[in-house]
Amino acid sequence: MTDAGVTGPEGLDSFVAKAGWGDARVEPLPGDASFRRYFRLRRGEDASAMLMHAPPPNEDPVPFLRAARWLDDNGLRPPRILAEDATQGFVLLEDFGDARVRDYLDEWPGDEMAIYTGAVDALVQLHDLPGGPFNDYTLSEYLREAKLFTEWYVPAQKLYVDVEGYAKAWETVLADLLPRQRPGVAVLRDYHAENIMLLGSLEKQGLLDFQDALVGHRAYDLVSLLQDARRDVSPEVEQAMIAHYVRATGCDPEVLLADYARLGAQRNAKIVGIFVRLWKRDGKPRYLDMIPRVWAHLERDLAHPALAPVAEWFAANIPAELRQAKGGSFAL
Repeated sequence: MTDAGVTGPEGLDSFVAKAGWGDARVEPLPGDASFRRYFRLRRGEDASAMLMHAPPPNEDPVPFLRAARWLDDNGLRPPRILAEDATQGFVLLEDFGDARVRDYLDEWPGDEMAIYTGAVDALVQLHDLPGGPFNDYTLSEYLREAKLFTEWYVPAQKLYVDVEGYAKAWETVLADLLPRQRPGVAVLRDYHAENIMLLGSLEKQGLLDFQDALVGHRAYDLVSLLQDARRDVSPEVEQAMIAHYVRATGCDPEVLLADYARLGAQRNAKIVGIFVRLWKRDGKPRYLDMIPRVWAHLERDLAHPALAPVAEWFAANIPAELRQAKGGSFAL
């Protein structure tokens, strides 16, 4: 039964009943930046489960189900699937509880090194596997994402820029990276402190939000984790975790750092565009508050010599005052 005053999606009661949870209390949970909705089902004193509603046509639960099963089969720790109805967009999942890494570290920042070591160890384990049943992270996809910056941030700031030159600069920077992501590793693409759960200890960590997984470069999720748009990761932790990853995998540190900067800049430019889109298109201005942190990451990435063509484009097209720590203000 849904809590009083709460309207669940059509078909919820029927799905929950078929899954054997018809007597459970259904509690809505805060949403994310997508069309997905989440509910917690409680039954008795201790039993609980998570219900995800990812309704077509705006969402499709099939990629989530495919990725969850592959991760589980290969020794990673996604929530286990208890029931599903992909046509209606319902998935009933194991409940990981409320110990999200982001919230835990807000209260216990002294555990940052230990928690991030566990998160990097999970990436090492993931990168030891074949790429998985996912599409390739292609140059065209990298470029599509990077262009979100010129499609959303630039017009929001009423700027006129060299759009063609932007795409060419990114193509030059990323072309060198592509051979190093073959045969590739599974890239979860949103691997950060708000999508990692603690399962009883700092080392036991559960994964969330991996439905957009692709086969790509090993540095991508490392960047996602350590250049987090939502919380500040200390420079000491970032450097220590990159070194830890290098030791664990035996990869060339100079090559990794260059590709880390390339993918960091690409990802951060994309995120700036997405956060502006969430404000302009979806009416979610709270994401603008995170842009300064993302800009700071982007500026640091652009300083690497591997980013020279893109850095030159930013210097020529984006005014210096918009590239400082405040990231540029907007007329709300």
